Amino acid sequence: MRYPTLPALGMLSVGALVALTGCQAPAEQASNSTAPITIATIPLGEDPTQANPIEAFAELLEAETGRQVEVTDVPDYLSVVEAIRGDHVDIGIMSGFPSALAVNTGEVDSLMAWAGSDEPVSTCVVLDGSPVKKLEDLRGKTVAFADQASSSGYFMPVYMLHEAGLKKGEDYEAIFAGGHEGSFAALKQGQVDAACTAVMLTELGAPMFPFADGEWRGIGQSPAMDVMGSVLSRQSLDTETRELLQEALPKVFSERNAEALGALGKGFIGLEEIMDPEPAIFDSFAEIASVADVKLEDLG
Repeated sequence: MRYPTLPALGMLSVGALVALTGCQAPAEQASNSTAPITIATIPLGEDPTQANPIEAFAELLEAETGRQVEVTDVPDYLSVVEAIRGDHVDIGIMSGFPSALAVNTGEVDSLMAWAGSDEPVSTCVVLDGSPVKKLEDLRGKTVAFADQASSSGYFMPVYMLHEAGLKKGEDYEAIFAGGHEGSFAALKQGQVDAACTAVMLTELGAPMFPFADGEWRGIGQSPAMDVMGSVLSRQSLDTETRELLQEALPKVFSERNAEALGALGKGFIGLEEIMDPEPAIFDSFAEIASVADVKLEDLG
């Protein structure tokens, strides 16, 4: 696999995603069974001594499709969406909220979605010696969120705090740490009082979660989501590649590959797979997004 350079997309906000509608006309491509499959992703882990799950994913996808796979790192979730929307890459794997934002533009397709589970998505982590014992204790405190388009690191915890009576922008100070790792680092360094993140990451341990037992506590749990995630694709993707991916992806995200895929597969493996989901599958995200002052209908 190769890691090519993507044209600079910058640190896109949700508002910027709206403004960039139609920046580049789709380039319909003829079917090409030898063309690489290109993927945009945010970096998953910065420890060079640890296996990178996106590399494992690329190798597994190459084995299942017989096609070379090229992976491009971009800085944040919305940059993944914009890379697909602008025909820079073929696909990206996103959690529920960035998938909903992308599909609602009408310019990005979902090849496959994973139905939700009954498990809570998010929690807020505090250091064990913290005086914060429950969500209500975060009033007047500083809270780190991963990314403004992250399901588990922003939307779901903001909704969880809202349900506990804490209004974003009034009852606590929110900072964006540039990813879950950044949130954990800010908490460890005492820059924030809590870091809101995925329950899944707290269960994985090092290197994805840097706190040992006895060093941290989780306070609160968010509701589950109707859709855990989706494989997004550019609309100009040729039919042959589309069908090849829909056949290969369930094989890649299977129990036999759980260890290799690590955090990338943990939230998806074992869930119901929905091919070519209708956009309406993401409708339930609108209410939760509105708590974070984002309206999905404004992104069309």
